[in-house]
Amino acid sequence: MCGIVGYIGYREAWPIVLKGLKRLEYRGYDSAGIALMNDSGQHIYKKAGKVAVLEEYAADKDKSGTIGMGHTRWATHGVPSDRNSHPHTSNGGKLSIIHNGIIENYATLKEELTSRGHEFKSDTDTEVLIHLIEEIQEIENIDLLEAVRLALQEVNGAYAIVIMDKEHPDRLIAARKGSPMVIGVGAGEYFIASDATPIIEYTKTVIYLKDGEIALITKNDLLVKQLDNVVQTPLIQELQLKLEMLEKGGFDHFMLKEIYEQPRSIKDCMRGRIYPEEGKVQLGGIKEFAEKLKNIDRIIIVACGTSWHAGLVGEYLIEEYARIPVEVEYASEFRYRNPIITEKDVVIAISQSGETADTMAAIEMAKERGATIFGICNVAGASIPRLTHAGVYTHAGPEIGVASTKAFTAQVTVLTLMAFYMAQQKGTITTSKLIELLTELDHIPEKIQVALESNDLIKEVAEKIKDSTNCLFLGRGSGFPVALEGALKLKEISYIHAEGYPAAEMKHGPIALIDEEMPVVFIATQNSSYEKVISNIQEVKARKGKVIAIVTQGDTEVKKMADYCIEIPDANEAFLPLIATIPLQLLSYHIAVMRGCNVDQPRNLAKSVTVE
Repeated sequence: MCGIVGYIGYREAWPIVLKGLKRLEYRGYDSAGIALMNDSGQHIYKKAGKVAVLEEYAADKDKSGTIGMGHTRWATHGVPSDRNSHPHTSNGGKLSIIHNGIIENYATLKEELTSRGHEFKSDTDTEVLIHLIEEIQEIENIDLLEAVRLALQEVNGAYAIVIMDKEHPDRLIAARKGSPMVIGVGAGEYFIASDATPIIEYTKTVIYLKDGEIALITKNDLLVKQLDNVVQTPLIQELQLKLEMLEKGGFDHFMLKEIYEQPRSIKDCMRGRIYPEEGKVQLGGIKEFAEKLKNIDRIIIVACGTSWHAGLVGEYLIEEYARIPVEVEYASEFRYRNPIITEKDVVIAISQSGETADTMAAIEMAKERGATIFGICNVAGASIPRLTHAGVYTHAGPEIGVASTKAFTAQVTVLTLMAFYMAQQKGTITTSKLIELLTELDHIPEKIQVALESNDLIKEVAEKIKDSTNCLFLGRGSGFPVALEGALKLKEISYIHAEGYPAAEMKHGPIALIDEEMPVVFIATQNSSYEKVISNIQEVKARKGKVIAIVTQGDTEVKKMADYCIEIPDANEAFLPLIATIPLQLLSYHIAVMRGCNVDQPRNLAKSVTVE
């Protein structure tokens, strides 16, 4: 949720940490702060607002020093303000900390510490943790690393932390549990960050800290321990990330760039996995479970947000082609029920970041009950790929815009491949049918490119409806998840209230909302439910609603009724979600821009939801 950056080495720390925070700002942008250590001591600068506000505030301050750490915040405990911004200091002011996550038992700890004379300057859970560490160090008369280790055994919740010590200005201490942390390895320097994006500019050699690990970092050395005090040998990896992936590439916003990257990202997702001429799908990540897939009783898909919508598409596809019963669950609800899970079940967890806290908790519960866990994830080295038995990466590349676009279509592509792979293993699809489907799937990137050519028309439609206060999205079959995703995009970035519904359900309540001020977006392509959708459009028009329809190229029937029609190339119904989503992404984007909204960093949201 929050973004953390640290540096220790021979370079000036401020520009490295500042640039790193800008790269991580998609993780939270309520406030920002940086702590530096130099010959004159520790200097902490922090301000409510975005990183740019901090940069301006510190323009004339002392920013020298070769050790530093920074934080960009998504507020949980305490409103966004200067006093609640990180870094936070200990009671005596000797230690400072930055933190991503939530300390769930902070209130109890705070009460105990207050009774022993501690004074708190913020409303955060983070400040409680650094006070606790300082107290343990003083009472036990131990070094800071040991104090951190003991303190972390007293706290419940998730954390990624970096700690700086005035008395030992040549070191940083980092630790993680349930929140991501990567350490970049250089010559005479180390970099710390929530993900690899701030590091790639300086080194491609990284270590991903594991849950329950603590690192003592100097400019020339790294010591990693588990919470049980056992020294670890960290696994050093090479990043595949490219720096140009993190730039806007001439687009006004990351979101627009990522929308236009989808022909490429979907192609990358399929590369080496489909063989249309042979009618064959190969998924190396789940190959060892090929036999199990022939006999499974049920698949449970767990996810949150946009990933949940992708899961709904997966349900349609898997049930249609592999004939396996599928349930799609919100991870945040699934884990708080007492669901029936057995060793015969396969659970598919979907997460762009691979760090979604609720999804990780759902995985842990399902594993305890003996289920086989598959992951679908975009970020190599993330937590979910490490927790699952097997899985498939989406290869969408970094997604910086907070509202998911290319990650969604990549997830849908992977689920499509998984549906065909399972059907192939079970024998529920003929080779000739698979050849037909895979041949068409192979050309989907080109069809998405055609769909993107409607951008100017979509911009005109956006101009007509940008001042609406409500909007309804309707679809049938696999068009229903598309409607849900379209509604989510609109409310995320434009702040217009929007709802997605199955088209037939409109009559069971939402039709009461329809008047001449209400835009209604229909997924009205020529598929098995085309005639039914036409009836639904007529019902809206009879109540003076404005109809925007996503239609198949060459459509004539819907055009007679709709106020605006946006055409997409014809395709098999199985691939409708991949193409029909594109104009809805563009529509939301243009409306948000016209309303003056921050498209890449919508209010109150963050890219990776690492808190529950």
